[in-house]
Amino acid sequence: MGILEKIADIEREMARTQKNKATEYHLGLLKGKLAKLRAELIEVKSSGPKGEGFDVKRSGDARVALIGFPSVGKSTLLSTMTETEAAVSNVDFTTLTATPGRWEYNGAVIQLLDLPGIIEGASQGIGRGKQVVSTARTADVILMMLDATKSHLQRPLLEKELEAVGIRLNKSVPNITLKIKTGGGISYNSTCKQSELTEKFVSNLLHQYRIFNAQILVREDVTIDDFIDVVVGNRIYLPCLYVYNKIDAITIEEVDKIAREDHTLVVSIEQDLNMDALRHKIWEYLRLLRVYTKRHSEFPDFSEGLILRQGATVEDACREIHKSLVDDFKYALVWGKSAKHNPQRVGITHELCDDDVIEIVHK
Repeated sequence: MGILEKIADIEREMARTQKNKATEYHLGLLKGKLAKLRAELIEVKSSGPKGEGFDVKRSGDARVALIGFPSVGKSTLLSTMTETEAAVSNVDFTTLTATPGRWEYNGAVIQLLDLPGIIEGASQGIGRGKQVVSTARTADVILMMLDATKSHLQRPLLEKELEAVGIRLNKSVPNITLKIKTGGGISYNSTCKQSELTEKFVSNLLHQYRIFNAQILVREDVTIDDFIDVVVGNRIYLPCLYVYNKIDAITIEEVDKIAREDHTLVVSIEQDLNMDALRHKIWEYLRLLRVYTKRHSEFPDFSEGLILRQGATVEDACREIHKSLVDDFKYALVWGKSAKHNPQRVGITHELCDDDVIEIVHK
């Protein structure tokens, strides 16, 4: 029996099983088996044939992957926001491979990646789905394009396909530590009361994965699915912005209802409605910082800043300028939101904020 058949069997058994407190443990183990099979299904073998994936070289400061069903406006968006002339048509599957575009915003170079339209069953490889979702895993942000006239159908199907290949949207990494050991059996500890997780389930699930010696520490109330994700270990946690296109084709009441959903923006690319808000929202979800540098007794150079990730420190800024600055670092002067007073003398571990100005003093 192949992997797809095994997956189908488990899904049928889960559908037949009534969900209640008594079956929670059994369903959890079935979820563990399902996650293991799906991980095997999407695993790319190094000895496999070359050229079947979308091997697009990463460029710029960040990558945004456009995901959606055929004919929702991904190629139109790419052509609008970049200088890339993507194939645009009302016919499904106009885009057959990944098309990259270069977009500059707030001094950052952002790569937009138009991926072929997903169809149901993409996570199992249907319609080049495996290549699409594998490429999506390399993005910094998922931009899920949806047709506003069909939004109630498209969004749950796309979320299901991405969930099946280990892409977790708008979720944080579970606060669970799992250390594999060479002996001592399974040691399970939790710092807070668990509503779903039990020591018995943890032990049996790890045995499913042939892990017999491990130390587990859970620091928050997590679900069974969260723990399975940690055990599988190949999950990707990505911010996702849901963009509903073609709002000019629905009523204002429907637009208002959609716009109130979390992580959502409504636009009409053809009519140029709300496109500036979309650009700003993408920047916000990328969580990038602009940090400007200055020399002693000179004004800052605001024409070109360093592009860093939120949470970046003075050390990251030094490495971005030149790696030798880390070894020669003495202290830095910082002006801006991260400084208690202007300027503030800081060390190499000081965390920077957007629009900060930094002067590095070396030995």
